Amino acid sequence: MKETHTTVEAQLRTRCQTAPISYRDFIEIALYSTHGGYYQQAKERVGRSAKRDFYTAESLGRVFATLVTTAAADLLSPQQAAATNFVEIAAEPGTSLLSHLENHPFATEQVIRQGEAIQPSGQVVIFANEWLDALPFHRLIFRDGSWRERGVGLNCDGQLVEVLLDQWTPAVAAVAESLPAQIEDGYELDLPLDAEAALAELLAQDWQGLLLLFDYGRTWTSLLQDHPSGTARTYRQHSQGNNLLEAPGHCDITCDINWTPLQAQMQSAGLQSVVLESQESFLVKRAQRAAESIVSNSAGHFSHDRQTLMELIHPANMGQRFQVLWGLRRN
Repeated sequence: MKETHTTVEAQLRTRCQTAPISYRDFIEIALYSTHGGYYQQAKERVGRSAKRDFYTAESLGRVFATLVTTAAADLLSPQQAAATNFVEIAAEPGTSLLSHLENHPFATEQVIRQGEAIQPSGQVVIFANEWLDALPFHRLIFRDGSWRERGVGLNCDGQLVEVLLDQWTPAVAAVAESLPAQIEDGYELDLPLDAEAALAELLAQDWQGLLLLFDYGRTWTSLLQDHPSGTARTYRQHSQGNNLLEAPGHCDITCDINWTPLQAQMQSAGLQSVVLESQESFLVKRAQRAAESIVSNSAGHFSHDRQTLMELIHPANMGQRFQVLWGLRRN
């Protein structure tokens, strides 16, 4: 583990020797470098074990898989689902959503791991659980009447430190007009622009069917009003941290995605019934058959499945913290 840590930090120091780099580039190296990047390592990251770093709805296994597949089949129709390829994006190594089920309503399954090419075609359900939040992002701060992009450089001792870049990177410059001209001094904004680019690339592919994106995020209004310290954070052994420069390669680095432009992209691409709703709302409304079956089958006695269902939908657990953005693309 020490060797991996040194390798990633060595790459970052080398990149920063000539000039500071953006946080976006720092995060890309820390997460996706082929030499020790967090998501490139052959390790188990997701699950409840103390040795893992975080857990997701998909960690809840069969119950979550049953709810998602029920919702997808009902949104399409059982007949259409039976002729559909279920495509999962960014599944963790060694597992997939459908692997938790003995049977499912789809014709075929395709699993795409982190970093693999995403090229769906034909009639599909495209499902992604916490795909977009795992992509690199930019970081801004409003300082002395203007927005400045935050980056990473080296101090006199050769240690990685945060700096302010002299100019915006091209991706930030392209969205500069959407930034408010005035906001409180010191307001921090984390911009997940790579998520927007990834969704744009997916929507440009030739496919029809259902797109289901499960993730944690905020609206553009909320990001500009409710989070003056930004939303960026790290996760390591189920502990959340705020120092993104600590232990690159050893921890997950993430921020809340911005749902507003993603929803607009789906609408502009011609998807129908584009809806953003809480995970609670989606699972209760769209997977009603499966949820009611779990509750009725456990009436009068303790049920692990019912307990798992409540964890997925209860507002104090995952129900409100996670959202679902979905839409249908017809022929």
